[in-house]
Amino acid sequence: MQAKYEVRVLNQISDVPQAAWTSILPPSAGPFMQHAFLSLLEKTGCVSAETGWKSSHLALYDADGHTLLGALPLYLKTHSYGEYVFDWSWAEAYTQAGLPYFPKALGAIPFTPVTSSRLLARSPEHQEALITGLKQLVGELSLSSAHILFPVEEEANLLGNAGFLKRESVQFHWHNQGYSDFEAFLSTLTMKRRKNIKRERKQVQGAGITFEHLPGELLTEEDVLFFYRCYRNTYQNHYSSPYLNQLFFQEWAQQMPNHLHLIVAKREGQAIACALLVIDRNQSKAYGRYWGCVEQHPCLHFETAFYQAIDYCIREGIQTLEGGAQGEHKMARGFMPTTVSSYHHLSDPRFAAAVARFLERERQGIGQYLDELAEHSPLRQDSDSSSLGRIELDALK
Repeated sequence: MQAKYEVRVLNQISDVPQAAWTSILPPSAGPFMQHAFLSLLEKTGCVSAETGWKSSHLALYDADGHTLLGALPLYLKTHSYGEYVFDWSWAEAYTQAGLPYFPKALGAIPFTPVTSSRLLARSPEHQEALITGLKQLVGELSLSSAHILFPVEEEANLLGNAGFLKRESVQFHWHNQGYSDFEAFLSTLTMKRRKNIKRERKQVQGAGITFEHLPGELLTEEDVLFFYRCYRNTYQNHYSSPYLNQLFFQEWAQQMPNHLHLIVAKREGQAIACALLVIDRNQSKAYGRYWGCVEQHPCLHFETAFYQAIDYCIREGIQTLEGGAQGEHKMARGFMPTTVSSYHHLSDPRFAAAVARFLERERQGIGQYLDELAEHSPLRQDSDSSSLGRIELDALK
């Protein structure tokens, strides 16, 4: 009997023409699943076998092998950096048992903890075929595991049905409730939070710092180079190395300018800090990705990366601002907790059972964590947003 589909393993995104890739993207794919973004990561060397991200993308074709039906961006990882879902303890358990945990298969956006489509296909049947292909690849390569990070709900259901273990974590997102301006947003917060935000903004203003907003289409080479300098400084200040290089940002600004927005802080006419937003107007979302500075000022981070970004979203009618992974300090500034999920397939039944027990205990801990967060909600109890916040928190338990 002839196979219904053909699954290929690709060493680079550019093995698929951009038009074919675009044809399979579901509406929930977002800017980070675009052919240009993923191929740029490879072209500029940010993602490679040398950096621990060996591209091994699954591509689903029809039986004749001519028509692309689906794809799963996939990497064979030799470490767990740049994922924002931490499985170091799992790797340690494998090592103690004398078994290799790495390489593992990872379906994710490198360095980007954003929920969006992972099984790139317009048909659930094709998405299921990709999951089957992933399991087969894990078996053929004798890999310890496969991990799909931050899929959308429809794909999460398919992965759960296929036996993948669900793991939950918490991010903090800001939601636009149709605010007319920043003051309208502040009015929904408790008095303590309003006063704190106004105090922080006043500190920045008092230092003589002003802000310029630059749409991606207007970015110059000088703007991009200054941004990269700030981005690099952030990593160096934390005694780390940046995941992305200067060439990546230069090429990104040229190839996907309509998805980028730069917020630049200036003092005495000189740029001193900036934050980059990635914009998805189809889903009315903005993603706060990177921030940095060349001068340190109190509250400059909060103003540049949070308050200016919120101001921008209000002006543009953008509904959601995602602030990235972790960070309870975001909640004090109006960002509400949101659970996100990842899905995991462990090849060894013994380790699969142990991880399942671990995840059950972890879920209980997350429930307690959300209870604690609910006690410190920044929203006024009598505001419309407050009731929304309570509903969200209840739904996450």
